[in-house]
Formats: sequence, C-alpha cells, structure tokens
Amino acid sequence: MPESGERTLKSDEIAGLLQPFLEKAPAEVHLAKISIYIDLLLRWNARINLTAVRDPQQIVTRHFGESFFLARHLFPSSMTSRVPHPSWFSKGGDSRVHDHERSPRPSTSIAESGEVRVIDIGSGAGFPGLPLKIWSPAISLTLIESNHRKAAFLREVIRSLTLTDVNVITARAETLVQPATPGPGVAPADVVTLRAVERFDAMLPIATRLLTTGGRLAILIGTCQAESLPTIASDIQWAPPIPIPLSHSRVLSIGIHH
Repeated sequence: MPESGERTLKSDEIAGLLQPFLEKAPAEVHLAKISIYIDLLLRWNARINLTAVRDPQQIVTRHFGESFFLARHLFPSSMTSRVPHPSWFSKGGDSRVHDHERSPRPSTSIAESGEVRVIDIGSGAGFPGLPLKIWSPAISLTLIESNHRKAAFLREVIRSLTLTDVNVITARAETLVQPATPGPGVAPADVVTLRAVERFDAMLPIATRLLTTGGRLAILIGTCQAESLPTIASDIQWAPPIPIPLSHSRVLSIGIHH
C-alpha cells in the first residue's frame, strides 16, 4: 500500500479513468502494471519530489492518461484489448472517439516493424516514456533524466514492472548531442518525446538533433507553446495540434523531422 495513506485503485477504476484518452480499454495485465506504478510513485513521492499530483485518480488522468493519449497516436495498434473492459461504459459516458481525438494524419503514427528507438527527455517520474513502453513493449526506450534520485526511481519502476530494453541515462540532454563532450552518448531515435521540461524553447532544438531523419517528435504542451513550434523547430513538419481530453489548455503536437 502507498505510504501516503491513499487507497490503491482497482483495475476497473483505472480503466474508467483512462476512458476519455483511449479508444479501447487496456488489458488486465497492463492495468496491473499501472497499479504497481502508482503505488511506487506515491511511496517515493513521500520522500522525493517526483510530482505535485498526489491524488491517485489525478495521477491516472493527468499522467497516465496524457501519456497513453500520446502513445496511441504514435502506435495505434498497441496495448488495448479487443473487447472493452466491463467498466468501460459504467459511468454512462460517450465511448465514441471524436474527430479531434483521432490520429491527426496517418503519417504521425510510426510503423512497429523492426526495432523502434524512443528517447524520452527529462523523464522525471517517467511520463510519458514508461507508459509508452507499457503501451508498446517492443520499443527500445532510453530515458534521459539528470536528477540522480529521480533516475533511481525510474530504475525501480523498470525493475518492478519487469520492463526490458529500457536504458536510463543520468545526464542532461544537451551533453548527449555534443560528440566532443565525454559521456555516455546516445544514438539518434525514431521517436523523441517531451513533457513539462524546463527551458522548452532551448530544449526543442536539442530534441530535434536526437531524431533520425523522418523520425517523430511528440510533445505534450500548452496551447500557447504549440503556436510557437513552427518558429522554434522549423525543420519539423508539424501536424495540427490535438486537444488533450479533460484539458482546456493542453495539446499533443507531433511533427516529422525532415
């Protein structure tokens, strides 16, 4: 149980909270991983500042919901079960996916044939990188997090969820794109993700340099920030931003590096 005193969410509760963000309900095995992840996050958050969101239900919607919303636009066929979870319609909500919630263009998704390399910059508590790995287990994931204690948390989640092919690099992203700088280095990725990073304007060009040609840059940002994307990252072809469910000010923006 979480040390914060919050009760553990049941699988059907998690599925119901994720409903606005997904077309189909997650399989039970994935709901179990999400539950373990939440418990770990609450326990560690009592000792180190991983997230200001401490209510389990808000953790599901604001962290996992956003992350899975991003994931399903990149990898539409992964994770979700063929048959909706029994709780999917329990709240009487509209299960239809509205036009603005569908993938903006077929080109924003990425084929899952062969190894897909993903880099998550400024991973913090692991969002959206680790939910993306839960969603699509076949990807090769690199998490970049400069804070050693947060990096330790990420490794604990990876171990507890028995995730494979996940690498945590404790470094600042800008040091990884300078060949002359001693350090671990990182190969260019097919997908780079960003969420709630500091110095957004400065970080976006760095994220672009970590992408292969034709790779996807997927970011969760505010509407005002999205308006400046073509200016900050002119070598990215941006699809129209997609409003994030349950939010009036945040969007998902996906662009292709050319």
